[in-house]
Amino acid sequence: MIERQILSDAKYTLTQFRAICITGPRQSGKTTLSKMLFKGRPYVNFENPAQQKDADADIAAFMKKYAKGAILDEVQRVPDVFRQLQGMLDKNTKRGQFILTGSNNFLLQQQISQSLAGRAGYLELLPLSYAELQKADLASDNINQHIITGGYPEIWNEKLNPYRWMGGYIQTYLQRDVRLLRNITNFSAFNRFVLLCANYAGQILNRDELAKQVGVDTKTILAWLGVLESSYIIYTLQPWHNNLNKRIIKSPKLYFYDTGLLCYLLNINSQTALAKHNGYGAIFENWTITEIKKNRVNAGINGGMYYFRDSAGNEVDLIIEKNSEIIGIEIKATKKPDSSHFQGLKYWQKYQQNSKSILLHGGSKNDIIDDRTGILPWLGIGNI
Repeated sequence: MIERQILSDAKYTLTQFRAICITGPRQSGKTTLSKMLFKGRPYVNFENPAQQKDADADIAAFMKKYAKGAILDEVQRVPDVFRQLQGMLDKNTKRGQFILTGSNNFLLQQQISQSLAGRAGYLELLPLSYAELQKADLASDNINQHIITGGYPEIWNEKLNPYRWMGGYIQTYLQRDVRLLRNITNFSAFNRFVLLCANYAGQILNRDELAKQVGVDTKTILAWLGVLESSYIIYTLQPWHNNLNKRIIKSPKLYFYDTGLLCYLLNINSQTALAKHNGYGAIFENWTITEIKKNRVNAGINGGMYYFRDSAGNEVDLIIEKNSEIIGIEIKATKKPDSSHFQGLKYWQKYQQNSKSILLHGGSKNDIIDDRTGILPWLGIGNI
């Protein structure tokens, strides 16, 4: 079993709250982590029709069986649980009584803010990071293998074909979650929208253009983007706002939580096809930024990730806040970085004089340029 980096933070959170809620994509390992944290405790899966029916029929009687605590999986399917838990946790203030899991972030956050505010801690479990695979001796020195395989634990544990697995994932999970969140009747348009999102990976999001290409209005696009974000398929990177005099681009950039899924949607089914794909640079950038996001989430760090671009075309792929430091990271898929790749970072450093900069690339070169600038190969991604 692959040890999850978030385990220590999860154990600590259990000592601070009466319940914890673990969210994340379907099949990211939430149930496995919960059972590891709560060995021997009762387990309830609300995707089991019989258990969901019993809970819906009489939630008070159902929860009375778990007065001493339990794991409640996919809890967003039974909204009445939250109100019942509120009363139970108010009567018993002991820490670490319940673990709630869910793969629908919007529904869970809504219920927690209404019923369990101050009573439940909140954690995100994303797919496996390169650092976790490295620790488990499963990591490869082939970046394309990691990009095309993605990070879902079942694929790595069972050595499955990622392209085949992703096809089932889309059909079984995404469409089912869509029906929970939105009454989408035009699935062909929605599927076209998802495929277009894959082509936007690593790019600034133009909602109006998406609406034209899909054939729906902009409000529908906003709603559908919300569905994909709530289901942990995509996330957005907001632009860096500061006191630069130049006009800053204000639209977010779009990324996928898993590059294996992204490759499937782009119909990339082999490492050879990946290497030849005309969007390889954007896919590499997506993998890199998502790995850094995983590292931060696993360490209990939320937010603090941006990109920079102004109207003159100056840009830095990623800006991260770490403690009191600001770090600019330029990402290049090339195996042989050269001086031209530092152009955006040099511009950035003129205006952010106390910041540090990293050029992260697809090769093996590791170097320190000066006390503020370094070159890091992709193999060092676990250190960011």
